[in-house]
Amino acid sequence: MRLHHLAFTLALILPLAAQADDLSKVNGAVRLEAGQHAGKVSTVNGAIHIGDNAVAEKASTVNGSVDMGDHAQVGTIDTTNGGVTVGQGGRVTGGIDSTNGTIRLGKGADVSGKAGNVNGSIFMDAAHVGGGLHTTNGDIHVGANSRVEGGILVDKPGGWFNFNSNSRLPHVVIGPHAVVQGTLEFRREVVLQVSDSAQIGPVKGATPVKFSGDAPTE
Repeated sequence: MRLHHLAFTLALILPLAAQADDLSKVNGAVRLEAGQHAGKVSTVNGAIHIGDNAVAEKASTVNGSVDMGDHAQVGTIDTTNGGVTVGQGGRVTGGIDSTNGTIRLGKGADVSGKAGNVNGSIFMDAAHVGGGLHTTNGDIHVGANSRVEGGILVDKPGGWFNFNSNSRLPHVVIGPHAVVQGTLEFRREVVLQVSDSAQIGPVKGATPVKFSGDAPTE
């Protein structure tokens, strides 16, 4: 009976261990196919693709993007010089940190932690972020029916990674029926446009301009 129990236990554990193997590469893209499981997925000078319904503990890349398929799940995402796309219903149980890259959260996507970058915009489509949004030089679009907890921070430019010399002011748009809980803090001049059906927390450093309809006219 004991041998039978041990064999049964190993039969359960070994496949799970095999599923958690790390995937890494230098100078090339890495793909985690649909439905597969992995530990850390990383590359240098290449993109990472996480297929539909796939699961990874972490995705990190230098000089490449991270693209998550629909209903995929990743623990944390870290990119330098590359954007991040979370597909419809995708889930990030930690946070998203990108230095130079746009962050796009598809319909129903959920990020438990912070989503932030330095140079690059942030777009949410009826998505949820639990740890706040943070950028320096990019636009932020909290799309219709999106929800953000932890507020919004647009920081003052400065440091090694603030290469954007564009004099255009960042645009922050809070769309129809969106909710932003926490403080919206702006340490540099921005254009802040808020739907008349949105709910936001206190604002520091900017004056909200209300709009009606699906989007601002400008």
